[in-house]
Amino acid sequence: MMTDVLKIYGFPLSGHSHRVELFANLAGLEHKYVLVDLAAGEHKKEPFLKLNPFGQVPAIEDGDVVLADSNAILVYLAKKYAPDWLPSDPLIEAEIQRLLSVAAGEIKYGPALARLATVFGAAVDVEKATDLSNLVFGRIEKHLEGRDWAVGEMPTIADVALYSYTAHAPEGNVDLAPYPNILNWLARIEALPGFVGMPVTKVGLVA
Repeated sequence: MMTDVLKIYGFPLSGHSHRVELFANLAGLEHKYVLVDLAAGEHKKEPFLKLNPFGQVPAIEDGDVVLADSNAILVYLAKKYAPDWLPSDPLIEAEIQRLLSVAAGEIKYGPALARLATVFGAAVDVEKATDLSNLVFGRIEKHLEGRDWAVGEMPTIADVALYSYTAHAPEGNVDLAPYPNILNWLARIEALPGFVGMPVTKVGLVA
C-alpha cells in the first residue's frame, strides 16, 4: 500500500513522461501529475534540479524516495507496487531488461528523435532517425510474430517502455502501416483497463 500520493513530474508531450503516467494508471497507482513547463525552462532550474540534476523529465517523489529516468522509475514502481508487471523469473526479467535497453537506445534515437524534429523543431538528422526507426520497428515486428506481448504471456513494463514513442512515430513521419504486428500490439495495450494516451500533436504545433 502507498502511504503517500505518488508525484509524477512530467510534460504531456514527452513520451518518457508518458511511460510513467501510463504505468501508474495501468497499475492502479494513486498519483498526482505535476506539470513541468519545458517551454519555460523549468526543467533546467530550481526546484526541479533538486529532483533531477540532469534537468530531464520525468521524475517522481514517492514519500522520501526521489527518482529520475523513465525506465528506472518503471522498474522501481513495478518492484514496489505491481510485481506482476516485472516477474521475478530470471529469464523473463532479463528479456524485459533487454527491451528496456531498446527503449533507451534505438527507440530514443529513432522514432523519438524523428518526432522531436517535427513536433519540437529540433535540429536533428531526420534521415538517420527515420532509417533507425524502420530498422528497430522491423526487428520488433519480427519479435512480436506469434506474441500478444513483448515478453511472456502478460503485459510487462517492457510493453509500457516501448509503447509511447512507437504509437506516436507517425508524428515524426514514420509510417507504421508496414508493421501489422506492431499495430495489433499497440491496440492490445490501448485496450487495457486504465490506459491513458499521450496527446496527439500536429507537425510544427509546438515550438
